[in-house]
Amino acid sequence: MNVLEAIRRKRAVRQYTEQPLSEEVVETILRAGRRAQSSKNSQPWHFIAIRDKETLVKLSQMGDFAKHLPSATLCVAILTPDPMQRWSVMFDAGQAAAYMQIAAVEMGVGSCPVTLHRPEPARALLGFPEELHLNVVMAFGYPSDPHAFDPASRPGGRRGVDEVIHFEHW
Repeated sequence: MNVLEAIRRKRAVRQYTEQPLSEEVVETILRAGRRAQSSKNSQPWHFIAIRDKETLVKLSQMGDFAKHLPSATLCVAILTPDPMQRWSVMFDAGQAAAYMQIAAVEMGVGSCPVTLHRPEPARALLGFPEELHLNVVMAFGYPSDPHAFDPASRPGGRRGVDEVIHFEHW
């Protein structure tokens, strides 16, 4: 699959099968995130790969819209320095997340970002250092919907090109 096809097929997947991801698939997803571009090549992220169901249940209680997290077979916590000190770290973390998601689509793996609205308990749960922050985790798994990557099955579709793209001025 080429990159443009993967982008066209990408969608938020929140329901997963119980089929575990192979070590090769997990490693490919994580390596894709590591290869993302970043401001001044700072690579401000650290990733924690989580597969333990009990940990995923606990993490799901830290986000208002995170009920689907325990059904994922992989969760990647994206840790960054304090985003209030340098805004670009969240942009960079988003790039890492997007690279992981596009790699996942190519392998038939669905994904969805999950915001942790109450991230501080995650520090004790995951044991990451005080200087790092956790705002987003990425859920991954094989979609339970066999049509998850079919762009025609998307309700609502995308806004038209003429609605979002402006050349030279508004």
